[in-house]
Amino acid sequence: MSDTPPLELARAATSDRSAPVAVHRRGPRRTVAVLMRHLLLVVLAGLTLFPVLLVVSTALKTPEDVRLNPFGLFSSFSWTNLVDAWTVGRFSDYLVNSILLSVPSTLLVVAVSTMAGYAFARLPFPGRTLVFYVVVLGLLVPFFTYMIPLYFQLRSMGLLDTLLGANLVLAATSISFGTFFMRAFFTDLPSELEQAARVDGCSEAQIFLRVMLPLVSSGMGALAVFTFLGNWNNFLIPLLYLPSGDYRPLTTGLYMFTGGRSVDIGPLAAGALITIVPVLLLFVLLQRQVTEGFISGAVKG
Repeated sequence: MSDTPPLELARAATSDRSAPVAVHRRGPRRTVAVLMRHLLLVVLAGLTLFPVLLVVSTALKTPEDVRLNPFGLFSSFSWTNLVDAWTVGRFSDYLVNSILLSVPSTLLVVAVSTMAGYAFARLPFPGRTLVFYVVVLGLLVPFFTYMIPLYFQLRSMGLLDTLLGANLVLAATSISFGTFFMRAFFTDLPSELEQAARVDGCSEAQIFLRVMLPLVSSGMGALAVFTFLGNWNNFLIPLLYLPSGDYRPLTTGLYMFTGGRSVDIGPLAAGALITIVPVLLLFVLLQRQVTEGFISGAVKG
């Protein structure tokens, strides 16, 4: 015989009978919530993708169709706008200038930030914390506060209106974030790795290049993508420090393309498409590194 009172047995039996009913009642509510959530995501995705589709559609329309039906999606097909933007609008030159501005500055940021992040994370030296805070202070200082003095400084150094000067400015605006970003990756690595390498007779340079550097490749790839996107889309620095227009990139080229009393929407959309495509290709090629960088940053946080 069981020692459980009859009243408790009755309550247990009642709860067992009501449990499937409760689950059954919660089922439709959960399904409706999931459907509403997916519907909201579809609406937000549509709002996000529509401007991109409109740019692509406008760039691939005939000039007559652009004037008569500006918001119609893919109502006609023609290469005229892309050809005009590439040749008449000089977007071929702007594309080369954007590459010459974005690639060297990105490589410089990744190289300097990786070495600085390793030094602040793994090398003990006097004043390391203070120097790191001074470097990170660059994240808190807006570019607008020093852009005019920097203009006169570059002019006095003979670097104004040169690719070297513009690349140095683009790199300088990203090194603070890059150092902070890479330091987090090096800090997370176990100290036993470098201790074992020192026991094997490795120098500090060999530890950095052969042991530590391969372990933070995902962080370097993510930093490269972030920096390249920022430099590729930068508008103010080329406009200020490349005044002659000889090295005008795509961003300022789009701005100059809108001058005058009227704007030709077709070639302008084609120029915007030329600006977008390299960024999409870069993200597709390095999406694994970007994803791993995001995941590693989330684990560290």
